[in-house]
Amino acid sequence: MAKEQGGRPTKYKPEYAKQAAKLCQLGATDADLSDFFEVSRSTINLWKIEFAEFSDALNVGKRPADERVKASLYHRAVGYSHPDVDIKVIDGQIVTTEIIKHYPPDTTAAIFWLKNRLPDEFRANNEQEPPEAKPVVINFVQAKKPDAVD
Repeated sequence: MAKEQGGRPTKYKPEYAKQAAKLCQLGATDADLSDFFEVSRSTINLWKIEFAEFSDALNVGKRPADERVKASLYHRAVGYSHPDVDIKVIDGQIVTTEIIKHYPPDTTAAIFWLKNRLPDEFRANNEQEPPEAKPVVINFVQAKKPDAVD
């Protein structure tokens, strides 16, 4: 006799895997997916566990978006340049000039990159081993009243 499962039937449909992958390629988060499929975030997490094709689709879909962000963060951290076009109106004429725009390194991006890529070298609190504790000796001395002067 087959064991009956209790609870509500799942809303999951096999086509959700392909839809989720496309959404993730566009940068969708799990919260965005829960809004799209009209389920809770815990349901998205459950689907990742119960349906391997759904979990795989999310991983494959998120990878390109994550790579784009990683590359962008790196470029912000080290600075970058790119071709651009400057457009001006001079004496009533539109004049375009090809230029190279330069963006200097961004300190915040560099710190973020280093803390995540090299956490042992760039952690927020560079905790060092405390020096070896040495025992402290406290001597208590009985206080005496001074001799009375007549």
